[in-house]
Amino acid sequence: MNPQQAPAPGADPYFPDHGDARYHVERYELDLDYRPVSNRLSGSARLHTQTGPAPLDEIVLDLAALRIHRLLLDGRTARYVHRAGKLRIRPGRTLAPGTSCTIEVRYTGNPQPIRSPWGGLGWEELTDGALVAGQPIGAPSWYPCNDRPADKASYRVALTAPSPFTAVVGGRLLSRTTRASSTTWVYEQPAPTSSYLMTVSLGRYTTVPLTTPAQAPASADERNPPVPQTAYVPAHLRPQFTEDFARQTQMMQFFQDVFGAYPFGEYAIVVADEELDVPVEAQGVATFGTNHLDGARTSERLVAHELAHQWFGNSVSVADWQHIWLNEGFAKYAEWLWSEHAGGRTAADHAATAHRLLSIAPQNLRLADPGALLMFDDRLYQRGGLTVHALRCALGEAPFFRMLKAWATNHRHGTVTTTDFTTHAQQHTATPLSGLFEAWLREPSLPPLPHPTGARRPARP
Repeated sequence: MNPQQAPAPGADPYFPDHGDARYHVERYELDLDYRPVSNRLSGSARLHTQTGPAPLDEIVLDLAALRIHRLLLDGRTARYVHRAGKLRIRPGRTLAPGTSCTIEVRYTGNPQPIRSPWGGLGWEELTDGALVAGQPIGAPSWYPCNDRPADKASYRVALTAPSPFTAVVGGRLLSRTTRASSTTWVYEQPAPTSSYLMTVSLGRYTTVPLTTPAQAPASADERNPPVPQTAYVPAHLRPQFTEDFARQTQMMQFFQDVFGAYPFGEYAIVVADEELDVPVEAQGVATFGTNHLDGARTSERLVAHELAHQWFGNSVSVADWQHIWLNEGFAKYAEWLWSEHAGGRTAADHAATAHRLLSIAPQNLRLADPGALLMFDDRLYQRGGLTVHALRCALGEAPFFRMLKAWATNHRHGTVTTTDFTTHAQQHTATPLSGLFEAWLREPSLPPLPHPTGARRPARP
């Protein structure tokens, strides 16, 4: 963006060059063909859009340097300019407010990660396959999109690849069809999904069902039915995986007890046959690397963290990236809750450790507005978890867990801000919380370690 040019109305303050708040994408239909050996992607993307409350003379999509072969607007050839990661479509006439239109883009290329302060983001070519790690601005590396977290849509993704490979996409597998040496996998994700949360994993995987109807937890009921859970794992890592994810189904049931019903139709775990810096979160999918498996559950906190994101971040999504602590702070606290529930260290113990670490770290992070360069700083995760713990201490056990479940339930599949959360939390106590939130969210200095104000009661609702 030109430094003298004001951001567009509604633009994300951290990534003003991504996304366009003037229109909404209701649904994406992606038909992709990928050849791993040559890293060649051919795609057709159909977007069903609706303009906002103001007239619109162009529709702007985010798309990396892939070659466009054809672009149609409502079935007719449309003028467009594709430059610097932006695809600007010029309708023949100004679109009136509330106008529905369909955009079809056919494109090819060698997808590459998008450069960012945190390294390459988006489509990543692996030694034997590929994966997508889109957070926060990697989605345009592989399909045209309105790349803002608040613009959530449903998806249908069809991916054709060589038959030895398994394709995993977030959502329900509708069909798998093999012709000659290629297989087409078709997935449907009906839940509202942010662009960065769509993923593709392609590898030589063994499918490991984690749940069957006969394995339904005894405590499951109509509100929290068993969630279909499947893993895709390299065959040589299956023994380690079996141990490291042995408590996955129990973890799912516990989080449903605490956070409310799982917000999607299924959950998939992928273990890429390659080391990854961190696991990759996506809608209904979590991807881990070989370095996250050791057969000793060393990374179980990460298993809990990624699962918790299905509620906090994926279902309840941030309106813009300034509020990322609502994703990471709650997922961090979910790690501590699982540890406490599973007989490990209590959340209070984890909070004390986090507080000691933060006390010797620089005091220059404002949790409610960390700035783009600090949005993935480990201090944000730790301080976010501490903020949730401080609220637990202030509210007391029963009100805190009622508040937590209501937050995830009331905003299911929606978008939220920090103010939404502070307003929500205040509804669960007569004691003013403004001082707590000012100290933990808006001041950079670290407040004292929180302690419960009353007697402890059992943590599990």
